[in-house]
Amino acid sequence: MPITRNRKALMNPEIRRRGIYILPNLFTTAALFAGFYAIVQAMNMRFEHAAVAIFVAMVLDGLDGRVARLTHTQSEFGAEYDSLSDMVSFGAAPALVIYEWALRGLGRWGWIAAFVYCVGAALRLARFNTNIDVVDKRYFQGMPSPAAAALVAGFVWVMIDMGYTGEEVRWPASLLTVFAGITMVSNFPYWSGKDINLRKTVPFMFILALVFGFVFVSAYPQGNLFLLFLVYAISGYALWAWRWFKRRKSRGLSPP
Repeated sequence: MPITRNRKALMNPEIRRRGIYILPNLFTTAALFAGFYAIVQAMNMRFEHAAVAIFVAMVLDGLDGRVARLTHTQSEFGAEYDSLSDMVSFGAAPALVIYEWALRGLGRWGWIAAFVYCVGAALRLARFNTNIDVVDKRYFQGMPSPAAAALVAGFVWVMIDMGYTGEEVRWPASLLTVFAGITMVSNFPYWSGKDINLRKTVPFMFILALVFGFVFVSAYPQGNLFLLFLVYAISGYALWAWRWFKRRKSRGLSPP
């Protein structure tokens, strides 16, 4: 009688002892919960809470990878779990939030715009997982999904704070949603920040800039966070244009 896969696992002590690391996966689970919470709040028409939850998920998602690298607890399971969590928190959640808040009144154009964002996040994550060993780790290929989610959520948050309803800004919301979705699957380079080593010393000015950054965000979180991620979204296009111009100049060509 052939031995089933489960019986093989029970008989093999290496497979039996294999487990998962708790600490980084706790952060991933918390990020997944924040994304799910954003979806629930959007369904309950509490869009400001939903937008804040997406930002919380973004912070937690940034921590799980850092914690895994600092504690040497990286694993294939953690990488796959993180991707699934990202799809919920930064793919499905922002698409649903922006659709329920502003795009529903556009009919099929509204859900098409939301779907462009959602499928852009899925394709971005799939490409990232397959190209992770061949691309320059200093730069992302296309805007990362957490930044795209923060751009969409930040727009919802700041518009609500300014007193606008989704109906009043549905066309700008749809354009921003499509822009975020397309930018995620573009080839524009975005600084990843992975060249910052937290285990090494940094210049004093770096700490000073960090303090000013916290002060800047805390002064007006809604508007300043949206502004930061809007600038980051544009930075990929600017960096691509600068590299293109530099290549033409090195070849002795003048721009058209």
